[in-house]
Amino acid sequence: MRAAWVLLPALAALSAYYVYLPLPGAVSDPWKLMLLDATFRAVQQTCHLIHYLRLSHHLIVLNYLICTFDKLKSVSSEDIKITDAVFDGVEVRVFEPPAKGDESLKRSVVYIHGGGWALASARTSLYNNLCRIMAESLNAVVVSVEYRLVPEVCFPEQYHDALRATKHFLQPDVLAEYSVDPSRIAISGDSAGGNLAAAVCQQLSKDEDLTVRPKLQALIYPVLQAFDFNTPSYQQNMNMPVLPRYVMVNYWIDYINGDYGLAHELLVNNHTALNVGRALSFRARLNWTSLLPPSFKKSYKPVVQATGTAAIVERLPALLDVRAVPLLADDATLARQPRTYVLTCENDVLRDDGAMYARRLERAGVPVTLDHFHDCFHGCMIFTVWPTDFSAGVKTRDSYIKWLDENL
Repeated sequence: MRAAWVLLPALAALSAYYVYLPLPGAVSDPWKLMLLDATFRAVQQTCHLIHYLRLSHHLIVLNYLICTFDKLKSVSSEDIKITDAVFDGVEVRVFEPPAKGDESLKRSVVYIHGGGWALASARTSLYNNLCRIMAESLNAVVVSVEYRLVPEVCFPEQYHDALRATKHFLQPDVLAEYSVDPSRIAISGDSAGGNLAAAVCQQLSKDEDLTVRPKLQALIYPVLQAFDFNTPSYQQNMNMPVLPRYVMVNYWIDYINGDYGLAHELLVNNHTALNVGRALSFRARLNWTSLLPPSFKKSYKPVVQATGTAAIVERLPALLDVRAVPLLADDATLARQPRTYVLTCENDVLRDDGAMYARRLERAGVPVTLDHFHDCFHGCMIFTVWPTDFSAGVKTRDSYIKWLDENL
């Protein structure tokens, strides 16, 4: 009995030590975020152990666990018709609100889910709930794209899946089938899905054969570049839940089929050093010292290596491929983009990716809304259902839907 009285406080202290993280004072629901992050870390460590033992790929195990847990808390709706379909070989989930007597055509959103190009699904409740609420709130047809994931496929297959599904939906006969107004369509996505949405929008703007084009694009804390892993937000939030810097770098490595041994070189920007000739022409397109406002730059300094490893971009050309890194697109391409919404969170390594893209689009003459949240964190918008319900999730989701409602 005496041993138990000693062991229990020790276990409690160890648990508190594992859960506790120093967080900025303005973060919404800090203790809940710590618990969520601790859960993620414990699950990820277990998955990496399984990977190390060569029992399965850690991302396959992690995605299985996420989807299994996620299915336990789906929110249903009798008013929304939900069907699964295949658009040009790509699986999608379509959310259709009931027809109203005073309208013949509905607006629509093509939504591309996040998850580091490797996790989550259009079918799990986190995204099922989001798309259902969007369909209800906007009275819109929502098409959620179920692109293939890492490690099954790597870049550019996720991009091709998203592009094929979107182009199929934009065909006039398909839009007519779903009673969609061709002049009121948005392309949207969060995180890695925001990356794919931006890349798809850029490609659609170049396709001269398209008769229907999106009216809007809406990007939620998008990941848009792998050129500089030392922007102010990467430096400020390198250890922030839910997406520490090293995790984002590993997602990039998985996406472009790289080697984890390159992680350190990417973290210190050796792949875009001044002696890397292929990177020089892109440097001005991602000069955060001129693209970010002072409140984002704070007192951080650029990390630019004089001498790096040119072989990295030779081995991994996707690091400078605009289909993977839409922020590196030229000004002419950006000028063709539709009215844009970009949501960013202060406590997110990707904050500056979105802010820089918004600024470059503005300079190219595109109407842009940058919706910044000082107390929110990466991924928060999908966390709105117990036990992962955050006030930050509801706040960002409502702001996003409000913008779509006013502009679509």
